[in-house]
Amino acid sequence: MWISREIWPNRLQWSSFLLTFSHLKLKIRNLSADTGFLFLFKALRKEVLQNIIKLFSLALQAKFLSEEITKSMRNRFPSFFILLSFFSVVLFSCGKEEQNYVPRPKGFNRIDLPPQRYQKLAEDRPYSFEYSKSATILPDTFALAGKDWIFIYYPQFKANIQLTYKQVNNNQNLLRNYINDSFKLTGKHQVRASSIQEQRLVTAHNLTAMIFKIEGDVPSPYQFYTTDSTKNFLRGAIYFSTAAKNDSLAPVINFIQKDMIHLLNTLQWR
Repeated sequence: MWISREIWPNRLQWSSFLLTFSHLKLKIRNLSADTGFLFLFKALRKEVLQNIIKLFSLALQAKFLSEEITKSMRNRFPSFFILLSFFSVVLFSCGKEEQNYVPRPKGFNRIDLPPQRYQKLAEDRPYSFEYSKSATILPDTFALAGKDWIFIYYPQFKANIQLTYKQVNNNQNLLRNYINDSFKLTGKHQVRASSIQEQRLVTAHNLTAMIFKIEGDVPSPYQFYTTDSTKNFLRGAIYFSTAAKNDSLAPVINFIQKDMIHLLNTLQWR
């Protein structure tokens, strides 16, 4: 054993305890005699007193044993208590039941979409198509706008499809410039766009259209152009009044995108 000295209480401590207990017993006897309650003290039989002494002795023994073990371990193994404290903290932390916190998904306002019904463009233009009954036709009032530039305006969503028409007149250089301008205008959204995807579409009337899908918080999620390569060139773009949050406006974007595809499939030159 590495306990260097006797564990049990020494004789001096034990004699002190007995002297104190005898003195206490004498005081109780005198107090009981003076107050007339001597019968209370007589009720403490010899066996009860002996049991109390034994219990107190065991308590002292346990106390001194604990102090000796602790002092000896601290002297011989100073890092033991540091490691013991560390592992206690680790075990206590691991013992806790893990709680997996899942962030709540973002909530958005509900958007009630109207039924997708269409009507034919009644105005006298070099083109004709069908557009949504939820939209109205407005002239483009931009200073440099041509006479056949229009807006298909959706008042419920504060969005529109802007259409710009130009004549080609069998000029391939002019057509090439129109196409390059379409790519440049789409490329201006690269600053805020996360991606730009291109898709070629052959319409129901055998026209070829190029569609640009612009992902990210941009004011124009879709753009397109179509031409017959000889006479007519039409460019279109879906615009919102502010930069569109794709998560919140996704239903509206999909709604107008379907109208855009329907416009292209019903487009005819006059």
